Amino acid sequence: MQVPTMAQLMASGETPEVLFWVGCAGSFDQRAQKITKAFALILNTVGIKFAILGKEEMCTGDPVRRAGNEFMFQMMAYQNIQVLNGYGIKKIVTTCPHCFNTLKNEYAELGGHYEVMHHASFLQKLIDDGRINLKEGGSFKGKKITYHDSCYLGRANGIYEAPRKVLEALDSELVEMKRCRSNGLCCGAGGAQMFKEEEKGSTRVNWERTNDALETGAVVIASACPFCNTMMTDGIKTKEKEESVQVLDIAEMIAASL
Repeated sequence: MQVPTMAQLMASGETPEVLFWVGCAGSFDQRAQKITKAFALILNTVGIKFAILGKEEMCTGDPVRRAGNEFMFQMMAYQNIQVLNGYGIKKIVTTCPHCFNTLKNEYAELGGHYEVMHHASFLQKLIDDGRINLKEGGSFKGKKITYHDSCYLGRANGIYEAPRKVLEALDSELVEMKRCRSNGLCCGAGGAQMFKEEEKGSTRVNWERTNDALETGAVVIASACPFCNTMMTDGIKTKEKEESVQVLDIAEMIAASL
């Protein structure tokens, strides 16, 4: 894939429409890399001029701040802000709600002021503007799909409709879990829980959430967050339902239907 970096574009005197913030999961996690590629494919297909920071991108600092290391967070944030401001970045799109929330709501007080969009809202806008053309009778037509609300997208930022609108465009049958929208249940990865062992208890949060999804009878669990994707995939493996239920990001579903 031909994905230009900001350094390459600046060297040739060009500026992108948006900066695609890839995030740690999208860069290093093998499963989440597929989401990154799917989103980049969509951007290329609709002709949006974008760039990534590449090796200049650091973690936004979300997990360390949630884990209580404020000093480390500010060091990471300042470094990112210097890079972003150095390139004169105004508009950022990201596939990770954790990156989205941190860049949008927490960088401003440290001098980082940007228009930040999550890919759910970005994809919805592209569909509404008629820039994304989906093929008739795509692979998700008529399939039962349930959508898992990411905490950082839903409760933290009030984005509930955009991902559902994107799924509606696929002509699928959207079935809601009992706990959804503002009453949704966390997948178990937020607040830096992704990187530590659980405390003792009788069950795991992601198993509980996977049960919610399986009860709907859906054949696809759609998510809009790489952390949620990992947790739900683990839940499906534990339940030994890999043959009958897929966990997919909304970007992957759109990319497969172009």
